[in-house]
Amino acid sequence: MIIKSATFEKSSTKISECPTGSRPEFAFIGRSNVGKSSLINMLTGRNSLAKTSVSPGKTRLINHFLINNHWFLVDLPGYGYAKVSKSMKADFSKIIENYILKSENLFCLFVLIDSRLEPQDIDITFINWCGTKGIPLVIVYTKTDKLSAKDFNENKIKVEAKLLETWEELPTSFISSSVKKSGRDEILDFIHFSMNDKKVNN
Repeated sequence: MIIKSATFEKSSTKISECPTGSRPEFAFIGRSNVGKSSLINMLTGRNSLAKTSVSPGKTRLINHFLINNHWFLVDLPGYGYAKVSKSMKADFSKIIENYILKSENLFCLFVLIDSRLEPQDIDITFINWCGTKGIPLVIVYTKTDKLSAKDFNENKIKVEAKLLETWEELPTSFISSSVKKSGRDEILDFIHFSMNDKKVNN
């Protein structure tokens, strides 16, 4: 898929404020500081479409970006160790849950995992929760340029082993690096074919 245009549409505090219509939506989510904004910018080829920050938990709203005037890339609030109050974390959780469960246009949820880390309970718990709710999802391993191929493969195997404790079949996964721009074509092709498959199935 070639990205011809990528523009910010709007930010929403709840699903009722999100853009209406029937455009397909592909949402991105992950632990705070997982590299979500950098990945979004890399995918769209826009250096500052999604705002990056050294401070975890910058994304606090549902952000819609219109891609090729056809589909929405949705940047969801991160979960995890963001330095915010417990009440704010609860608000984030409710925002995320309502969007994921109630969005009628969500084609797929991309769950980002920091490739440098061994399995994190919060990631596994979130992925398992999505599985129980029947949410279509894929996993994206980020920051793969920060470690050796050997160390990455070891971490990936551990993540997959943890998931196989509850999953009969592992979700599709992609390997990415915003620095090296790896994984971009694979993820965009997946989005392209997902939209085409949905048209065929409908």
